[in-house]
Amino acid sequence: MADRSLRGIRLGAQSLQSEEGVVFMERRETTYKCETCGNVTSLMFAADAEPPQKWECRTCGAEAVLRVDGETITPDPTDEKVARTHWDMLLERRTRAELEELLEDRLAFIRERRGAAQDPNQAKIGA
Repeated sequence: MADRSLRGIRLGAQSLQSEEGVVFMERRETTYKCETCGNVTSLMFAADAEPPQKWECRTCGAEAVLRVDGETITPDPTDEKVARTHWDMLLERRTRAELEELLEDRLAFIRERRGAAQDPNQAKIGA
């Protein structure tokens, strides 16, 4: 019976694809050093990609700084992105005059709805 059993491979154990005909992209090793714990992290990036100046340390979670040829590159403070607020994003889409008009329309709608929902007798009781 053993000679009749079906043979196969385990799922996920091996890939059925070969690397034949595959051209790999040129890569470059980039190192980051954490100033907090001293851990050095090595990562591979594409040769034409610009690596980020900061990387999160795998050991302590602090910011590790890029090292090129053994020298630490200090991040340029002008490269830091300023966090945009909701107001900033809103002003990118609409002018202030448009926003004021929308606000007035919405306030009028709310006031109308509250006025219609309010019972005239309740207004006298509250007064």
